[in-house]
Amino acid sequence: MDESLEIVNHIYKDSEMSISTLTKLSNTLEKKDNKIKDTIEDILKGYERYYKDSKKLLNKNNCKKEKNSIIAKMMANMGIDKEVKDDNSDSAMADMLIKGISMGSIDLDKKLKKYKDKEIDKKILELATDFKSFQEDIIEKLKEYL
Repeated sequence: MDESLEIVNHIYKDSEMSISTLTKLSNTLEKKDNKIKDTIEDILKGYERYYKDSKKLLNKNNCKKEKNSIIAKMMANMGIDKEVKDDNSDSAMADMLIKGISMGSIDLDKKLKKYKDKEIDKKILELATDFKSFQEDIIEKLKEYL
């Protein structure tokens, strides 16, 4: 197995967590009057695409898919509940999302640096580059709400 599949597993795991938390956030904001809701839905669709793409690549290479722990998901959901309860303004929601997406993006950068001098499969590199651009675009889009 190509050890650079660790990058694909990161995208898989990051997308899985993002889908979970964005779905929770979307449901929590459902009856509130936030302009950011449509943007959250668009972001969710993007993460769903990367989740499917990374899953397909991992399956093709017979690689075990890493999942997020239930505790990590519960903590994220509790954090969303707290943030929305404290301040559910579009600005606060954008700030929370930017911080979360930035953490995932930094982790991806670290993984890419690890394989900088090694031969990486073209499809893996393409997926990682696209995913990184997707996250950067999301952050720029969310800054409009700050």
